[in-house]
Amino acid sequence: MPSSDDQRVQALRERIAQFPKAPGVYLMKDREGRVLYVGKAKDLRSRVASYFQPSADLLNTRGPDICRMVANVADIDFLECETEVDALLKESRLIKDIQPPHNAQLKDDKTFPYLEITTGDDFPGVYLTRAPRLKGTKLYGPFLASAALRDAVNALQKAFKFRTCTLEIRADDESRRYFRPCLLHAINQCTAPCADLISKEDYRRDIARLRKLLASKRSVLIRQLTREMEQAAGEQRFEEAARLRDQIKSIESLSLSGDPQVDVQPEVFYVDPTEGLEKLGELLGLEAPPRSLEGIDIAHLQGQETVGALVCFLDGRPFKSGYRRFQIRTVEGVDDYAAIREVVLRRYRYAAEGEELYPDVILIDGGLGQLHAAQEAFELMNVRPPMVISLAKREEELFIQARSSPVRLARNDAALRLLQQVRDEAHRFAQHYHHLLRSRKLFDEQVEQGRRVPRHKKAGPAAPEST
Repeated sequence: MPSSDDQRVQALRERIAQFPKAPGVYLMKDREGRVLYVGKAKDLRSRVASYFQPSADLLNTRGPDICRMVANVADIDFLECETEVDALLKESRLIKDIQPPHNAQLKDDKTFPYLEITTGDDFPGVYLTRAPRLKGTKLYGPFLASAALRDAVNALQKAFKFRTCTLEIRADDESRRYFRPCLLHAINQCTAPCADLISKEDYRRDIARLRKLLASKRSVLIRQLTREMEQAAGEQRFEEAARLRDQIKSIESLSLSGDPQVDVQPEVFYVDPTEGLEKLGELLGLEAPPRSLEGIDIAHLQGQETVGALVCFLDGRPFKSGYRRFQIRTVEGVDDYAAIREVVLRRYRYAAEGEELYPDVILIDGGLGQLHAAQEAFELMNVRPPMVISLAKREEELFIQARSSPVRLARNDAALRLLQQVRDEAHRFAQHYHHLLRSRKLFDEQVEQGRRVPRHKKAGPAAPEST
């Protein structure tokens, strides 16, 4: 007769067998649904399965803490990612937010660095920073390896000879001709705009080429350096070949980065909620700053297990009691617009009848089509809605009702940061409910097939599903 622990491990192995062989993040949970550990993987199925192999020696390979943790795992969830870099960035964000007890690293407030190029200076500077300026810069990153990024900046500086100092250099400053440049000019790593040794136009051309390189895959430069390395090795100039090899590795590390618009680090771009609400009220032309915001998002997998989620923010902060989730009932296949209409109808029909209050602002995750879908739902209820807006990903364009063109806000605009927080929280909540339904469906299928014995879980607190 197999023990209860053997049954637990067997059930977990069956669950893991359904994981994709793709990059992603996995979350190990106890019987109460608490997250014990968050990890990343290049291959989710293989990585998670390695914890439960009969031959796994977790005590010697991963330590006593992980060994104790695995003994308490009752369920495992995952979030699939497009690349391994995306998985690492998502892992870092989840660990900082959840603070799982068995994750020793990434719990502090240390952030990933950025590469910053100033755009408001006559002679732009290039900097490695963890605290980007709020405006007047072009950001690249966040980067995963700060040491490799420093090496890459040094290698790029030898090619493009940009400045990394913090001097204020103006093109109309006549006193520059008397200024003595620093050592970087002497070793041919800076064109010394501080000493008027390069014109503003020539310097900006160098910066433009650098930005073009950073925005590309850098394959041309890597091939050129590889040829030089092979030539140096063939001529037995091994020190030069080793230096070029290190430069190639550093420049290749630039690909291990995220997108500053997508992989947001709130610790870096913190915005005071009061400031965000004031800016949002001005942007939307409201008489006073809004106090209540609700965000709506849809989640599904190729049209299966489609769900809607609604989050509520009061005075710029999450109000968890106002969260709602919706299992979509009237939509088949992939139709986000119809799903949004259903969520809006179900959520606000009581407000239309005067039994509830509308929020000051309703935010839809998506573009112009999603905004129109929400407005159509209000038209079906024959009511004039409150302020309804939508925020599209990637380009971060804000669509506002009764306006013909979208609004583009600065990356660090307080109103945009607040809306991104609401949008991202709605997306997280929708994905969580979606994965919950997928897990439940998989469990029911396995019970029907006789592969798993039904078991009763202790019910925990959950956001209500709206009728």
